[in-house]
Amino acid sequence: MGHKATIGDGEMKKIGFIGCGNMAKAMIGGIVASGLVPPQEVLASARTEATRTAAEKTYGICTTADNREVAQNCEVVVLAVKPQVYPEVIAEIASAVDEHTVLVTIAPGFTLARLEELFGHSVKLVRTMPNTPAMVREGMTAACKNTAVTEQEMESVLAILSSFGKAKLIPEGLMDAVVAVSGSSPAYVYLFIEAMADAAVLQGMPRPMAYEFAAQSVYGAAKMVLETGKHPGELKDMVCSPKGTTIEAVRVLEEKGLRSSVIEAMIACGEKAKKV
Repeated sequence: MGHKATIGDGEMKKIGFIGCGNMAKAMIGGIVASGLVPPQEVLASARTEATRTAAEKTYGICTTADNREVAQNCEVVVLAVKPQVYPEVIAEIASAVDEHTVLVTIAPGFTLARLEELFGHSVKLVRTMPNTPAMVREGMTAACKNTAVTEQEMESVLAILSSFGKAKLIPEGLMDAVVAVSGSSPAYVYLFIEAMADAAVLQGMPRPMAYEFAAQSVYGAAKMVLETGKHPGELKDMVCSPKGTTIEAVRVLEEKGLRSSVIEAMIACGEKAKKV
């Protein structure tokens, strides 16, 4: 596609991404795969030519090296850079954003009030926390907005966020909890799957098979929670026969502190999110 695929026709793009890292690629992949907007109506900026070329080839989107180009030419702009460079990037694009642009952020710790202060003028802001399963259109995203964003605009943003999974409007005060329970939690689940697979390998199962069995079991268990509406404890009880193998495993997990470890990890995650 080449660099000619960038804005050159003067037409507004539907969705822009400032930054094209893992989270941006997860979101772009979901948006493109869902058919919500044509790939040519998505514009992403990235510093390196290699990243831009890869994004063009993989997703068929337009790219640019200029962050301001994205801010000026897109209806919805996602700030998908690392949290530590948010102040620098916002200072760069602030004057390029007008009162019609809807800005979507994905950085933990940056409250709506802090973001408004960084922009220095009235802007439409939607603060979100997506997660990487967006890559397979199974993401979970929380969102909250400032008063400048209309209900119709919020519905449009939720449609974008729902194109790669599920999206829910929440009070901003819950956002740090969201970082812990969905934003960062895929990493905890991957650790759990890896540990399960290691144990299966220890018992003689080939590693590719072990990963498949462990991952499918986690996927199926999660689907049971979502689709049956039953309490996780009830579903756990259904698997635990008297004096059986499962309750023996549950006993050991309780003894080793699985639940308390998860709770403490998530509390630490939420506290860290406040300090970013």
